[in-house]
Amino acid sequence: MHPVEIIEKKRDGNEHSAAELREWINAYVADEVPDYQMAAWLMAVYFQGMTPRETAELTLAMAHSGEVLDLSGLGKTVDKHSSGGVGDKTTLVVAPILAAAGLVVAKMSGRGLAHTGGTIDKLESIPGWRAELSDEEFMRQAREVGLVVAGQSKNLAPADGKMYALRDVTGTVPSIPLIASSIMSKKLAAGARIITLDVKVGKGAFMKDLEHARELARLMVSIGRHAGRDVRAVLSQMDQPLGRAVGNAIEVREAIATLRGEGPTDLSELSLALAEEALAAAGLDTARAREVWESGAALAKLRAFIEAQGGDGRVVEDPELLELSAETSELRAPESGVVTELDAYRVGIATLRLGGGRERKEDAIDHGVGVYLLKKIGDSVRQGEVLARVHHRGGRGLEEARRLLAEAYRFGGEAAAPPLILDVVA
Repeated sequence: MHPVEIIEKKRDGNEHSAAELREWINAYVADEVPDYQMAAWLMAVYFQGMTPRETAELTLAMAHSGEVLDLSGLGKTVDKHSSGGVGDKTTLVVAPILAAAGLVVAKMSGRGLAHTGGTIDKLESIPGWRAELSDEEFMRQAREVGLVVAGQSKNLAPADGKMYALRDVTGTVPSIPLIASSIMSKKLAAGARIITLDVKVGKGAFMKDLEHARELARLMVSIGRHAGRDVRAVLSQMDQPLGRAVGNAIEVREAIATLRGEGPTDLSELSLALAEEALAAAGLDTARAREVWESGAALAKLRAFIEAQGGDGRVVEDPELLELSAETSELRAPESGVVTELDAYRVGIATLRLGGGRERKEDAIDHGVGVYLLKKIGDSVRQGEVLARVHHRGGRGLEEARRLLAEAYRFGGEAAAPPLILDVVA
């Protein structure tokens, strides 16, 4: 393989073969291709694009650049992935439902960065819970509990880690083929046969408009089909945060309340839709999702999962064991009217400034800070009424967080909550 020829081929808008892509990716992971040549190729992809077949073959090459988990002995395995949002704690609701309904949820998750939260960060707010599992522990828990969520293995699709770091500093992140291959390479390497995707659309999401989000969803479903997996994508609104809680411990509390039937309507609706798509893909009765939810079986499965990974299962019965800062500040409405806008991005950045997120991967986070939104789009408010409650730690970032939250809210004469589920691609 001659790297310059690979770069020139894509620069000129030509299509790579599967063999070329495998050799290219393997050489890069082995440090036989330097960053500057990969950066040139990524920029060529950014401008010239890739065909669906080419993108699928790139994804397979990335997935097989490291360890590929073999979950074939576990029955019907499912993974659920979100493209990132604010207040998005659906994994904590959907995964126990699916496990209680008879599927095996074996999932590797990442941590949050910038304005979006990470599932692992949320779960680590549970006393004792640990994300780092050996391969043996991961497989044993999947067999015995039917639900395991572990931290991302460095050996899983290592090509993606190297390529994403390079894309981040070369202006090549917003390329749909590269986004799709990045997400799907990790999902394919993680081994689940059924993959349910939650593709966020709006101000608080990476995909800002429905047209491009639908294009991304269709491409990821196509990649899954090419790889012999059953992939379905739900496109959901992320102009305003999902649910009312944004943070870490505060979101786990809300997820537990939702499994108890006491959660916010939008979180309940989206969680049920995602669970039903996964059950349909597995050939199971979609009514099982609501049955295990309402019977308490899903809540019991959540406790079993927490305890299997060293966590204090009592949080399921007593969510106040999840430490939340007692220092609070209230944001009040400057005028009367109806909430017409609640910018998810600004709410996410407000939580970041409080210490509830990280700007760099090595940053530590405070699980006990966050924001609780008492008013969302479509809600009537009176001047002076509380819009949001901010949990802070010693005032860290409080002034900026309050400013961002004040900017996030807009008021008018009337407004309806935006539709939550925008499309389903299967």
